[in-house]
Amino acid sequence: MLARVQGLLPFEALIIIVLPPTPKVRFMIIADSARVRLHFSLSLASGEEVDSNFATQPAELQLGDGNLPPAFERCLLGLQAGDERSFTIAPEDAFGQHNPANLQYFKRHQFDVDTVLEPGLVMNFRDPSGEIPGVITKVDLDEVEVDFNHPLTGKELVFRVLILAVEAV
Repeated sequence: MLARVQGLLPFEALIIIVLPPTPKVRFMIIADSARVRLHFSLSLASGEEVDSNFATQPAELQLGDGNLPPAFERCLLGLQAGDERSFTIAPEDAFGQHNPANLQYFKRHQFDVDTVLEPGLVMNFRDPSGEIPGVITKVDLDEVEVDFNHPLTGKELVFRVLILAVEAV
């Protein structure tokens, strides 16, 4: 930086001011086991938003903790705070392809008489590990078809993220 000084000295002087270099700010890059704070949205390929936290509190997770499917975690690798990206996730890398073995059939009398059964109704069912959601897909007089596939099975998804913070663990 150059500064010209006049009036203070009986002559004109040119003073050179040397400033130290500005330190480069280095952001931590997301790697395995990093703790990440982020906003995200999940949309169908059609653009229909399925889930988002952009209007609420950010999510915090540690890569490898099981909160995200592996393909979603791979999208985050190499990103750093301030990065905003969108990724297209194939069905087999997200929630898998539709599995016909996950369709179960129940007798109508196994349901509460007062329950209005119609396609699209989501109900919880008990299994040995606890409760599992199922979607009623077909209702006949004697039989009810329930789909236990994840609702996003077979769907191509768009995963959008805004990385807010990254820290090593």
